[in-house]
This record gives sequence, C-alpha cells and structure tokens, in this order.
Amino acid sequence: MLLGRTANGLYWMNRYIERAENMARLVDAGLRMALTRSQSSAEEWASVIVSAGAENAYREKYDQFEVGPVTDFLLRDPANPSSVLSSIENARQNGRAVRTALTRETWESINEAWMSLKRMLADPIDERDLPSVLDAIKRETALIRGSFHGTMLRNEIFDFCQLGTFVERADNTARILDVKYYVLLPSISWVGSTLDTSQWESILRSVAAHRSYRWLYEGDYKPRQIADYLILNGRMPRSLAFCYRYLTESLRFLSQDYGVRHACHATAETTYAKLSNSTIKDIFDAGLHEFLSDFIRDNNQLSDQLASDFQFY
Repeated sequence: MLLGRTANGLYWMNRYIERAENMARLVDAGLRMALTRSQSSAEEWASVIVSAGAENAYREKYDQFEVGPVTDFLLRDPANPSSVLSSIENARQNGRAVRTALTRETWESINEAWMSLKRMLADPIDERDLPSVLDAIKRETALIRGSFHGTMLRNEIFDFCQLGTFVERADNTARILDVKYYVLLPSISWVGSTLDTSQWESILRSVAAHRSYRWLYEGDYKPRQIADYLILNGRMPRSLAFCYRYLTESLRFLSQDYGVRHACHATAETTYAKLSNSTIKDIFDAGLHEFLSDFIRDNNQLSDQLASDFQFY
C-alpha cells in the first residue's frame, strides 16, 4: 500500500500537468474569440479569466481585461498558482518527491517540459508569438502523457495518477461550459448568431473537441448538441461522462488492491450513475447552470474525500 504522501504527490503531479494544458487551451480559445470581434475584445478575455477561476486574483492586479495582462497572468505569473509556469513547477516538485514511483521516461519528460517552459515563459510573450507558445505548451504536456501511458505499470501508482488527471479535467470542462452560458453570451438575442456560433466553436477548441465534434455532427453548432457531447458522450476524452468512467474504474482497482471501500467510491459512482442515466433534455429542463454547479460541487467533494480517505498528507 502506498504511503499517503506518495499518493498525494502522484495525484497532484497529474492535476498540475492537466491544469497547465487546460490553461494553454483556455488562452488559445480566448485568442480565437478575440479575433472574431471587430471592436473591443475585453468581454472575451474576461470570460477566459472567469473560466480559469481566477477573477478575484486577477482584479487584485489589473483593472482591465486585455490580451497582454490576461495572457501574462495565465501563462507566467508566479503569483497565480494556476498559471502554466506555476503548474508545471508544481508538477515537477511533486514528481521529484515521488521520483522512485515513476519510470525514467516519465520523470525525464516532466523535467524536460519544466526546463523548456521555464525558458519560454521567462519573459512576457508578444501577442504575435502566442500561437506558437501555446502549441509548445500543449506539445510538452502531450509528451508527458505519452511517456506516462507508454511506460507506467498499471498498478496503484497509475490509478492515483489517473484520479488526479480526471478530477482536474472534469472540473475544467464543467467550468468552461458554465461560463459559456452565463458570461460569454451577453444577450439572449445573440443566440444562434454568427458570434454565438464562433464562441461555441472556440469552446470546443478549448477542450480539444472541435474536430471530433465535426466528425459526428458535420459542423452543425447547436448548443444542446455541444452540451450533450461535452457532458454525456462517453467516447469523448474530455467529457464529464468519460472522466467519471475512468475515475470509477481507478477507484474500483484501488478497492480491489486494498480490500476496502471509502466514501470517495460512493461519491464517484453516484456521479457516474447520474451522468449515465441522464439525457441532455433532462439536464436542460432542470437547468444547465444548476446541473453544472452541482457537478462542480460534487467533483470538489470527491477531491476532498480522496485526500481524507487515502490520507494525503
């Protein structure tokens, strides 16, 4: 049985790796949305900050939502614990603490990503260089994921890593969807407009779902279809249903290894059952915002229970 602090290090290492990629994708979505604006793009950049859950911290430093301050805050500000630079540094620190639990390839990919991104984000990023920098961040995190999945034994170490990845990913997808409905679309009269469509397209891009969505729906950007895809489609790697399928699976493996079930098992299974037994009509009839708010609360509860049940300290 793993020590609690080792399980904690593995869990948070993977949460921070996932967070670094998510932040890069959010900034990429903001950049694309801003390009659709003929006038001020402040609303788009404000929505990116809200999606990142960093509005209060951002407002403590800046008065306006502009491309320079927003991208600097989300990519490289050490005062922002969720910035890409902070996330990759925290991932490396946690990885270093559990070095003996990782394969050489996994550790080296984390260390090399940290060195590369530290150099790349040492200075403020020129807006013209943003696309290439964001691509580099996504590429570095993909290399970590590839090394991890290609070399790690599927044991309890792997399961705690999976828990970190999918708790973080589920939180990110739910927040992005929620912000779309309550921040990005300032007027109900814009529903179905060219602006509405371009924003939904950007949301799909921010969760790496744009091309796969087009495969299924031939580019028909309808809010219910997109919400269904990102919430209930069990084959889409960033959907809520996909995340909870793997969370329940990893927890089941841990219960088999340790011979005990905890509160976190019931929480994950209840959430997965809710996702499996719901239709997008049920969700919209009850209120998408209410559904997502409940999901984010339950997902946070699961994270707290994991820390308590497996004695992360």
